[in-house]
Amino acid sequence: MAYKTKEWRNAMRVTVDYNYMMSRSLGDKGITDSELRAIKDKAEQAFDYVNDKRGRDDLYMGWTELPYNQDAIVSDILATAKEIRKKFKYFVVLGIGGSALGPSMVFNALKHLHHNELPPKLRGGPKFYVEDNVDPVRMQALLDVIEPEKTCFNVISKSGATSETMAQFLIIADILEKKGVNLADNMIFTTDACRGNLIKIDDKFGGKFKKYVLPDGVGGRFSELCPVGLLPAAVLGIDIKGMLAGAAYMDSICSKPNIAKNPALACAALMYITMQQGKNIHVLMPYSDNLKLMADWYCQLWAESIGKAVDYAGNTVNAGTTPVKSLGVTDQHSQVQLYIEGPYDKVITFISVKNYGTQMPIAYGYDDIPDVGFLGGHTMQELIQAENKATAYALMRAGRMNYTINMPEVNAFTLGQLMFMLELQTAYAGAMLGIDTFNQPGVENGKKATFALLGKKGYENKKREIDSAPPLDEKYIV
Repeated sequence: MAYKTKEWRNAMRVTVDYNYMMSRSLGDKGITDSELRAIKDKAEQAFDYVNDKRGRDDLYMGWTELPYNQDAIVSDILATAKEIRKKFKYFVVLGIGGSALGPSMVFNALKHLHHNELPPKLRGGPKFYVEDNVDPVRMQALLDVIEPEKTCFNVISKSGATSETMAQFLIIADILEKKGVNLADNMIFTTDACRGNLIKIDDKFGGKFKKYVLPDGVGGRFSELCPVGLLPAAVLGIDIKGMLAGAAYMDSICSKPNIAKNPALACAALMYITMQQGKNIHVLMPYSDNLKLMADWYCQLWAESIGKAVDYAGNTVNAGTTPVKSLGVTDQHSQVQLYIEGPYDKVITFISVKNYGTQMPIAYGYDDIPDVGFLGGHTMQELIQAENKATAYALMRAGRMNYTINMPEVNAFTLGQLMFMLELQTAYAGAMLGIDTFNQPGVENGKKATFALLGKKGYENKKREIDSAPPLDEKYIV
C-alpha cells in the first residue's frame, strides 16, 4: 500500500529501545545477551508459528491481513462517513470490549482532546461518544447530552448476543421508535456477514440497515483495523488509509525471525524472559495524553490473550502477567514511588513522543524564585520529555527493568504501526508460551453466569448451580 514517500515513512518509524532491560545497564538485575541467545530458537519458532498461520480464520488470525485486503471496504466506509457527517449531529458507538476500547483509543489519540466541546466549524463532524458499559447512570448521562433522532448509532456485536451491547440497543431502539424514527435510518450494524441476531433484526426491516462485516478471523481485541474501528475513525475524519498503511509498514519491519531486527519479537522475547523470572506485572506508561487510552486498549489485548489456565498440551500453566495502565507525567506522582522502591516484580514500558502537536513555550518570570524561574524559556514539550527520560533513568538506577517505544509523532501512520506491533508482540508471546492466544474461556464463564442470573433460556442448570452455592456468612460482612 503506497503512502507518502519512502523517506517520510522511514522518518515516521516507530522503534523500541530496550537498553534498560539489559545487564549492561542494570547489572545482575538485567537480562544478559546469553539469556537472549538461549531463547533464540523459541523466538524463531514463535515467529514461524504466527507467520505460517497468517490469515487463518479458524485460528482467529485474520487480523494479520487487515492492512492488505480492505480496499473496497475502506472506499465504502469513507463514502458512508461523508454522508454521516452531513446528516447527523452525534455519532455513538454501542459496544463493549474491543468494540469500544479501540474506537475510544483512536479518537483520543488522533482528535482534539476536547473534540466535543469545539464549535461545529472547528470540530468538522459530529460529536462522538462510546457507550461501553451498562451502568444506568452512564446511559442516562449520554441521553442528557444527545438528541437521539439526530444521532447515528453504530451497534457493534458479531453475534448480536452480547448482553451489554444488546441492552444498549434495546434502550435506544425503544427511544427512537417512540419518536417515530425508522431504526434503519439512524443505525449501522457491524456484525457477522450472514448470521447472528443483528442479521435477524435487519431481516425484520427488510434488509434496510447499513451493515459492515466483523470478519470471522478477527477477534474483538484485534478488531480496531477492521470496520469495527475504521468506521468510527472515518466519521471523525481520521485518515484510516494512513492507519492501515502504518500497520503494513510495521508488518514489513517485523518480517524477520530475528530479535535484533524485529521489534515486536524483541518485545515478546523480553516479556517471556521476565515472566520466567517471576515478574508478573506489566506497566504501560505513555507520556502523552493523546495516548492515555492506548493503555486501556493494550490492557485488554494483553490480559485476554496471555492470561490462560492451560497450554496447548492441556498442562496447567496459569500463564500471564497483569497489565497496568499508567500515564506520564501524571502517575509519576501516584505510582512511580512503588515502581522504584517496591517489589522487583514489574516491567515498565514507556511510550515516548519526539514531536508533540504543539510545543507550548513557558514564559519567563520570578527569576528570584529558583524553583520557578528555571522553567522560563523552555517549553512544555521539553519538560514532559525530560521527565520521561528522567523517570526511565531513575528506574534503571534502581535496578528496575524498563524499555521505551519511541514514536516520532502521534499521527494515523504511527498509530497504525504501534497497534500492529503490539498485536504481533502479543501473538509472538502467546506462541512462546504455547497457549491459545485468541480464545477467552474465562470471559465466557462469566457470561454464562450472567445469562443464568437473568433467566435466559438454556441456562437453567447454571442457575441451579449458582443457587446451590453455600450462602454468604454474615461474619465476613462488616
